[in-house]
Amino acid sequence: MVFLKSVRPAAAAIALITAGLPKDLDIKNSTSIQSVAKTLAAGTMAYYPGDKDKFVDLAPPYYWWECGAMFGAMLDYSHYVGDHSYDQVISTALSAQTGPDFDYMLPTHFGQEGNDDQAFWGFAVLTAAERNFPQPNPAIPSWLQMSENIFNSLAGRWNDTACGGGLLWQIFASNPNGLDYKNSVSNGGLFQIAARLARATGNQTYAAWANKVWDWTTGVGMMDAKYNVLDGASSRENCSKINPVSFSYSQGIYLYGAAVMANVTGDKIWVERTEGLVEAAKSFFSPFSNATNIMYEHACEQVYKCNTDMRSFKGYLSRFMFASTLYVPSIIPTVFGLLGASAQGAAKACTGGSDGTTCGQRWYYGGFDGMVGLGEEMCALETIQGLLVADAAPPFKGDEIKTVRTFSS
Repeated sequence: MVFLKSVRPAAAAIALITAGLPKDLDIKNSTSIQSVAKTLAAGTMAYYPGDKDKFVDLAPPYYWWECGAMFGAMLDYSHYVGDHSYDQVISTALSAQTGPDFDYMLPTHFGQEGNDDQAFWGFAVLTAAERNFPQPNPAIPSWLQMSENIFNSLAGRWNDTACGGGLLWQIFASNPNGLDYKNSVSNGGLFQIAARLARATGNQTYAAWANKVWDWTTGVGMMDAKYNVLDGASSRENCSKINPVSFSYSQGIYLYGAAVMANVTGDKIWVERTEGLVEAAKSFFSPFSNATNIMYEHACEQVYKCNTDMRSFKGYLSRFMFASTLYVPSIIPTVFGLLGASAQGAAKACTGGSDGTTCGQRWYYGGFDGMVGLGEEMCALETIQGLLVADAAPPFKGDEIKTVRTFSS
């Protein structure tokens, strides 16, 4: 195994960039984007009680899965902005949650861990692998090997007893809420991880699994003919009645998996699917005629019904829309048109608190709406920092993926 220093994208020297006020964001100026992202990253990490030496769970009401999602956002911050201030904290956290079998099945979280929870940690670990993110602990496997372990764990729970296949939402009988429900986020997680591993490793078994999950999702009706990703269905009814509610993060998860498959296969069908998913994602934008291209969570946001989890969902759609542009260039104008406007709306929403940088939830509000939390910080961070995606190195694959033991200075 080769050990070397991490390869990082060129960026303005972050030490020279001061944390900027979101209200001053200029989406056409990379230094401005970096400056605002630095402020929002600090706001996000203010919710994390751990440090570079010790992992600590997020305080209630935040579940374990959202901690994994948060570190996925922070991996993007490190990569897109070029600020490595949090790298050791990120690495410590990812290394501390591996579980005894290095597959992120952690006994201390069995009471709340579902297939979707494991998948979100998987997204972060696989991102670390694709970027040669430092992993200084020789006692645990590489990020890539642990990503494969996560895939094997998820795929091993593929359930053919009803609905012709698919993953259930939950894993353990001790958490029965969801043991009879097959949902899009869990199956989308398996789909995306399979697609990304197919690209990272060149192993066609992963590509075959990505095709299998896609075909099952569309076949059962969890994605409709117009590429809207719907929430799920009861296995007790053989998935005959699809719950038509849709959430932004499920749309984004399938989108990025499809874009990666377009890169893996070179097949125009995956380009068409990616474009279709982006078109369907427009349902999460423009809630009013005077809020064109502003993102919102249409299942809950306008009626003040978003729970703690849902308040973070928009960030994952932003994350995966930006990432998808690296593989399917035809979607770039649409994605940047939508997310550029949304970034501006998010910046206006991040003007609360005594420091004038605390983020609110509703980006179409025209200012700070008083609804605060980790989800609000993460959503704004991901939507703003992703504007730098084209300036960062694309994910590594094959022999480009190395194990890195040292951190960037």
